[in-house]
Amino acid sequence: MTFSDLGLRAELLSAVEAQGYTTPTPIQLKAIPAVLKGGDLLASAQTGTGKTAGFTLPMLQRLADGPRPAKRQIRALVLTPTRELAAQVGESVADYGRHLTLRSHVIFGGVGQQPQVDAIRAGLDVLVATPGRLLDLHQQKHVDLSKVEILVLDEADRMLDMGFIHDIKKILRALPEKRQNLLFSATFSNEIQALAGKLLDKPEMIEVARRNTTAELVDQAIYRVDREKKRDLLAHLITRHDWQQVLVFTRTKHGANRLAEQLSKQDIPSMAIHGNKSQSARTKALAAFKTGDLQVLVATDIAARGLDIEELPHVVNFELPNVAEDYVHRIGRTGRAGSEGKAVSLVCVDEHGLLKGIERLIKRDLEKRIEPGFEPDPHAKPEPIENGRGKRSAGGRNGNQGKRGPGQAAGQRSGGDEAHAPRRRRDGRSGSRQA
Repeated sequence: MTFSDLGLRAELLSAVEAQGYTTPTPIQLKAIPAVLKGGDLLASAQTGTGKTAGFTLPMLQRLADGPRPAKRQIRALVLTPTRELAAQVGESVADYGRHLTLRSHVIFGGVGQQPQVDAIRAGLDVLVATPGRLLDLHQQKHVDLSKVEILVLDEADRMLDMGFIHDIKKILRALPEKRQNLLFSATFSNEIQALAGKLLDKPEMIEVARRNTTAELVDQAIYRVDREKKRDLLAHLITRHDWQQVLVFTRTKHGANRLAEQLSKQDIPSMAIHGNKSQSARTKALAAFKTGDLQVLVATDIAARGLDIEELPHVVNFELPNVAEDYVHRIGRTGRAGSEGKAVSLVCVDEHGLLKGIERLIKRDLEKRIEPGFEPDPHAKPEPIENGRGKRSAGGRNGNQGKRGPGQAAGQRSGGDEAHAPRRRRDGRSGSRQA
């Protein structure tokens, strides 16, 4: 089946062809007809499955023949958890809508708001936004949400995980009751189903990837190594195997900075990306990584969420995540679109409990390797794992990290440098959960 079989108009088909796509992905095959019907949709799809086009194309078609928006009014609103994802969705809207007379814009924190206010003033057909900045502008009466026809929550699971639920509820109260709602999530968790129950009206449900499954085309391996030898082992693997594009995950922002600096000193061009970096620095690092000018991008989980890098060949877990599900999200960035990828995890004795938790989640034992010259000390004793608040937890020794404690809310994490947000979060303002 081709895109032309899905009922899309000629202008959109021309734009799709210009992007080099000919065959719809499974999520596109199911989502595009569902959205065109005008009903609500609850869709589960991992990053890299083509879900952005799955809602962007039919959304643009539904807007194409409608009335133009009035001053400060928005016809379609797409909410995303991070600036990077907002920028990428906005780019897709512009690319696919290039032959249509629709106006769109992207807003997020970390940059001046006046250009965003100016863009909204005339009214927009599509606004892509992060929740904090949108709420700021709405409270200042720069944007009118009373005429929204289509609402899209993209990566809704991560928005809940990042503590956006209160902002989202405030935004929902500003929207008209009658509208089309599209909710996309990597998983159908209990929290997502609860949100869907309140937000969606008799939704069509689509699931193209089972919950917490890992990409079949990803070669996953564990390298056992002492904690103090991880950096040298990573540099060795990159150099020996001539890895040219490597996304490396660390647990903390400080760790990301330190690792990027150390690799650069070993003539491996590296930059870090996390919530404390300015938007211009993040954009510059991502652009250099995509073009191949930057060999290694070191990232924390929240900062990397939504990064869309085609055919990324290598993902490295310099440190295992505190939450097992994040391992699935991390390695899902390679092995996309039929291309093979490698996911390597450097695991010291402190992380054996975390590794067991990951293997239980994905229901498989991962291959264990030892690189000659980097053999771990068989007598090494585990130490508590440092979380993002500078504290240490012994959870890594028994596999309990990542589980919720008594009274811990859904989406709160027991560790992770960007995981502990103040209740009231604003994009672009000081706050530990800024992505």
